[in-house]
Amino acid sequence: MLLLSISIFMEERIHYLLQQFTAKTLSQTEKEELLVLVENDTSLISGEIVKMIISEEEHAVNVDDEKWNPVLDKILKVDKPMRSTKRILMSSLKWAAAAVVFVVFSLTAYISLHKKKEHVFTTDIAPGKNKAILTLADGRKISLSDAIKGDVVKEAGFSITKTDDGQLVYNVAESENTNDDRLNTISTPNGGEWQIKLPDGSTVWLNAASSLQYALNIGTAKQRLVKLDGEAYFEVAKNAAHPFIVETDKQTVEVLGTHFNINSYKDESVTKTTLLEGSVRVSHKNTNESEVLKPGEQSLVTLSGMDVKEVDVDEAVAWKKGYFMFNNEKQVSILRKVARWYNVEIEYADPEAKDVMYYGTVSRFEKISKVLRKFEQTGEVRFDIKDNKVIVYKE
Repeated sequence: MLLLSISIFMEERIHYLLQQFTAKTLSQTEKEELLVLVENDTSLISGEIVKMIISEEEHAVNVDDEKWNPVLDKILKVDKPMRSTKRILMSSLKWAAAAVVFVVFSLTAYISLHKKKEHVFTTDIAPGKNKAILTLADGRKISLSDAIKGDVVKEAGFSITKTDDGQLVYNVAESENTNDDRLNTISTPNGGEWQIKLPDGSTVWLNAASSLQYALNIGTAKQRLVKLDGEAYFEVAKNAAHPFIVETDKQTVEVLGTHFNINSYKDESVTKTTLLEGSVRVSHKNTNESEVLKPGEQSLVTLSGMDVKEVDVDEAVAWKKGYFMFNNEKQVSILRKVARWYNVEIEYADPEAKDVMYYGTVSRFEKISKVLRKFEQTGEVRFDIKDNKVIVYKE
């Protein structure tokens, strides 16, 4: 089971929704959002309730002592008699626990009354997996998913090895490293991903429908230039004398040694570069704008310009950790990601479904039906699967 790190924005959002719930001011959309969150992680909801109680000293929850004391005594393992200070502390804890039980029970009751019958899909589609093609300088193509572990390519001056865990590793002889500027390209199809260790020691994770081009002498070239189409996460080997350059269709990113993610799909209007560690300079190809990012910042590059903002980096690299993470994102944007990973076509029977917002996390390694059911829990969309096509309806 994948353990997800809960981001700050999720905690703040849950806190807000719980406040609105207790005040009975939740909108219909917010009610559906809270239902999804409660079903996904009740323990997180409970934790936020306790924090609300302690930090805001709310006293709106009425608890019947006669009813709850025996239960709470068991939970808290109260030993009697106790000293007065201990009695005060336990009384506070009992009240907090009772409040948690009361609110969670209220939410559970609400869910049971409002939960729709689960949609049964007649067709299902498996998630993506390790799958990629390596194209050598002479045009030869090698299916990496079909290749056995060990040497995939062995030629004068270099070899390419597939490790036990599926990673592709380059080994270039020092005598050949300086002059061999032949280009290799690794590409993933829809429904594929791959990890590669470049000749300079940098490691790159490619998301679905992506490609990376690089030279064999990247370790000693004046500039370690790679060209990216799609999405990739980089952990760049430090080498101050040889800057690492990532080129996409709209921008150039220059680094010395750092961890960052670039999302640059051709069907996305914005290229996003998110910095986790170190420092990078992002330069716009058309406007000559340039910005140096700090950890926790993201640049957004369009055809006409660029902007920089602070973000939750967990959202940008969620795909690398095995899940989708959405922060009030439109369904049309979400389903582009789903389409790449599950290698499906998306068809909108009702175009207004494109604008439905979704908030939450979903594992990338579930079958597509389970992912779509998560979206259906909002009560605003419905899906059908026909062959390799997902049809979207507005509820």
